[in-house]
Amino acid sequence: MKLEDKVAIVTGGGRGIGRAIALAFAREGARVVVTAARERREVEAVAAEIGGTAVLADVSNQDSVQRLVDAVLADFGRIDILVNNAARGMKFVNARFMTDPMPFWQADPGAWRMVIDTNVTGVFLVTRAVIPHMLARRTGRVINISINRETMRRKGFTPYGPSKAALESMNEIWAQDLEGTGVTLNLLLPGGATDTGMIPDSYPAAKRRELIDPVVMGPPAVWLASDAAGGVNGKRIVAIEWNQERADA
Repeated sequence: MKLEDKVAIVTGGGRGIGRAIALAFAREGARVVVTAARERREVEAVAAEIGGTAVLADVSNQDSVQRLVDAVLADFGRIDILVNNAARGMKFVNARFMTDPMPFWQADPGAWRMVIDTNVTGVFLVTRAVIPHMLARRTGRVINISINRETMRRKGFTPYGPSKAALESMNEIWAQDLEGTGVTLNLLLPGGATDTGMIPDSYPAAKRRELIDPVVMGPPAVWLASDAAGGVNGKRIVAIEWNQERADA
């Protein structure tokens, strides 16, 4: 039980990558709090499946984030692990983004703000609220969920690609800020297009079968969250490569 009794928050934990990580944490003994901005049934279903806790929390809203952190501390007394997985994808900007890329000047400003507010500001707000409690205990793990760099530069992927590029810059800077504190902060990404709710329903079934299963994120997420990765800080872990290295060892 690599995470026995550790308290973890997984934002966007109702589906896809967040759900896969929440299940993996629970199997290793963690007490998991899964969040979503509005999909109550999804997070409640995951919480019931793992014996965890479901909380509705909008990561882009500072008051909502503070209520989440206060509730977790009231219930469990500490936060050991934070997974920043909540994100908004391209389908909110262009429903056909996988097949018909749209130039940036046609993007709706409201959709732009929603993606940036969730994927960039949301990560800042949640991490900012959690880190002081980790620093006080001189221990903690933060895992930020990213994407391939090719996707960040893909035609028509504004503003999703730039939002994740910003996340990677934030991760590098924040890891330096945390060096020597006992709190680590790392990036984790699948390694390719992944079968999550971000893929539009119109995506061809034949191509969908080629997508990566989100379960690949579980093992490396568990490792990054565990005591075994205590000296790992500021790293960028590609899940499919990490899993293959362990299989070959």
